[in-house]
Amino acid sequence: MSLVIVGAGPNLGLAVARRFGREGFGVGLISRTRSRLDDLAAQLEGEGITAAGAAADIRDSDALAAAIEALAGRLGAVEVLEYSPLPAREFMKPILETTVDDVRGPLEFSVLGAVAAARAVLGPMQAAGRGTILFTTGGAAINPYPLRAGVGISFAGEVAYARMLHDELAGQGIHVAHTAIAGSIAPGGDNEPEAIADVLWSHHVDRSTFQTRIGID
Repeated sequence: MSLVIVGAGPNLGLAVARRFGREGFGVGLISRTRSRLDDLAAQLEGEGITAAGAAADIRDSDALAAAIEALAGRLGAVEVLEYSPLPAREFMKPILETTVDDVRGPLEFSVLGAVAAARAVLGPMQAAGRGTILFTTGGAAINPYPLRAGVGISFAGEVAYARMLHDELAGQGIHVAHTAIAGSIAPGGDNEPEAIADVLWSHHVDRSTFQTRIGID
């Protein structure tokens, strides 16, 4: 069985990989940068966790789906998909300065990418009758901030998609959950990566809750 992390990096992605890897999951890592993936996979392998990377631009839906399918072929069927790419700074313009083009990028990143990733694993999960899909976003998914308009718009769309998946798939043994996190995720930052990884693990094993809010009223 495997976990695939879309948007893998050295903070949350690495912590999630370790958390699930300790439970016997092979770990697939996806980001744009091949060298970063190689470094993360080598670090996990050094800790005794089976890991592999596949480079893809999340805004290229076909490439993203192909990367997920390649990792499934290498590591085994995807039991858990974790979607948590970090939005680019250019997605965060003030609302009164935000144009159509400014919204297109965030939507490709948070909504179209989320759909492409989910579609790549849904068929096998439905055939197996089990699986978990985890969407992780910033706090703007709950409390949109007008100085960071793009992510407020796109995260809201991502959560709507996740909610509909949750409602449709709950009876098929597939759990879909969303975690919204206010503040940074980094060692010594607002949120420790290991603590968030524990929350995501809890969504996989305790399948009763759709949404967890961290640092959000």
